[in-house]
Amino acid sequence: MYGWLRRGLFTLPPETAHDVALNALRLGGRFGAARLIAGCPVAAPVDHLGLTFPNAVGLAAGLDKNGDFIDALGQLGFGFIEVGTVTPKPQPGNPKPRMFRLTGHEALINRLGFNNKGVDHLVERLKARRFAGPVGANIGKQKETPVERAAEDYRYCLERVHPHCDYITVNISSPNTANLRALQDTGPLRELLAELTAARDALDAEHGVRRPMLVKIAPDWSDEALHPSLEVIADSSIDGLIATNTTLARDAVAGSPHAAEAGGLSGAPLLDAANHVLARARDVLGPDRTIIGLGGITRAEDAVAKRAAGADLVQLYTGFIYHGPALVRACAQALAETGDDG
Repeated sequence: MYGWLRRGLFTLPPETAHDVALNALRLGGRFGAARLIAGCPVAAPVDHLGLTFPNAVGLAAGLDKNGDFIDALGQLGFGFIEVGTVTPKPQPGNPKPRMFRLTGHEALINRLGFNNKGVDHLVERLKARRFAGPVGANIGKQKETPVERAAEDYRYCLERVHPHCDYITVNISSPNTANLRALQDTGPLRELLAELTAARDALDAEHGVRRPMLVKIAPDWSDEALHPSLEVIADSSIDGLIATNTTLARDAVAGSPHAAEAGGLSGAPLLDAANHVLARARDVLGPDRTIIGLGGITRAEDAVAKRAAGADLVQLYTGFIYHGPALVRACAQALAETGDDG
């Protein structure tokens, strides 16, 4: 059924298709249509970050930036959902067109630029959700905020989402906000994580609840640059890592239509680079820090490969767009069958 739906959606421009699909899903969810498409969710609970996840497969941030579709998406078999990236104030993002399909590669390029309705809107949606699984809030900085003052934006968002989500992700790796990735350098990274974990600890004490915090990193590193930044993360009070965001590399899609478009590439061509960073992260962070594997999963075997590389949980985005809820179920079942040892 999803293959038929996808054929119709792929006749539309990507961002239009995104909006149509989510609104149709929300409408259909009220009548049980989403569950008919997805089937019964895989029940394979796992415990990480002090939370119980109904299964190990989550929806990555970016698909539901504003939290408007949490309950509808929750009917598609995900064990957890991450919303955002959200910024302190609403912002429109980059000019359109800003999303492109590379269908032959099962890939997307986007340069959305943190388009969202602002953190206050997201908070209202978090408060209204009924989805029973963990929901993470992915936070970022305003486009016009200088990178030297980025911590102010992250802290502002942190303070507002903290009472209403289950975990928080600090996004320092989008390629579509100018200079954002400079926050991955060891000095700025150390300062940012120290400030945000201290703020988180104070909020935990104030609200009487522990909110795990993760940081989301890019795949575009040399090993020489990656290792020191991973050591900074390992030495911090951050609870976990998401590896990885989209890539600026185009080697795997060179010559394809839209390959030269600016923005981050996601989907199948990202798998190897994302898994390389994931494996290095596990080496540096050790066995106890939670790592969510993201990037390039288009079949169940890819999710298992991320588990083997060191992931405790996985997230889907582009693969979900191409393959729908069947991919969620297949990955969750495969991870449940392989267990924690890969």
